[in-house]
Amino acid sequence: MMPDIFTLVDRYLDGLFAPEDEALAAVHETARAAGMPNIAVAPNQGKLLNLFAKLIGARRILEFGTLAGYSAIWMARALPEDGKLISLEYDPAYAEVARGNIARAGLASQVDIRVGAALDTLPDLARDETEPFDMAFLDADKRNYPGYFEWALKLVRPGGLILADNVVRGGNVLVPGDDPDARGADEFNRMAAADPRCEAVVAQQIGQKGHDGLAVVRVR
Repeated sequence: MMPDIFTLVDRYLDGLFAPEDEALAAVHETARAAGMPNIAVAPNQGKLLNLFAKLIGARRILEFGTLAGYSAIWMARALPEDGKLISLEYDPAYAEVARGNIARAGLASQVDIRVGAALDTLPDLARDETEPFDMAFLDADKRNYPGYFEWALKLVRPGGLILADNVVRGGNVLVPGDDPDARGADEFNRMAAADPRCEAVVAQQIGQKGHDGLAVVRVR
């Protein structure tokens, strides 16, 4: 079956603006070998995360959901030499694969992967990491996005960014029904739209990953 026009355009844009090097390509290979789901961000979205980090001069980034380390590599490459990215991953096996990929990319000294349910590990992180984060990226289980968002608002500095992937869910946020991930995304969207501590927008996306959206939230 021929790829649809959205996939073809994505490939065109990826080739121009976000070509993958060996380290990034290896993430896909190791993820497949480990039987991990194919849900990492697309290359052009990885480049977008990289540019957002550079635009705000990010030194400290917090990521919710490591998977195989693809988005972490894109974001960590935007950091200065003394920068730090902390990534929260629930699955120990995923974290092990990600650590190998991040080390292969030469970023092991800048990326710290913490294993466990994020809502359980965040209190310790908040206690130990006294310096605020410049940017947070939410790309974990959507049903817990509301809780992750509350923590991100506490941990990200004024003027910093909170980005959240998969907040349209193929349009399922219109009628979430009994889908817990669609309900979580819908609740997150409503929180981001109404919270006076931030200003936000969601960019709807259609591409090789299907129909979804990326939330961009600026902390006031």
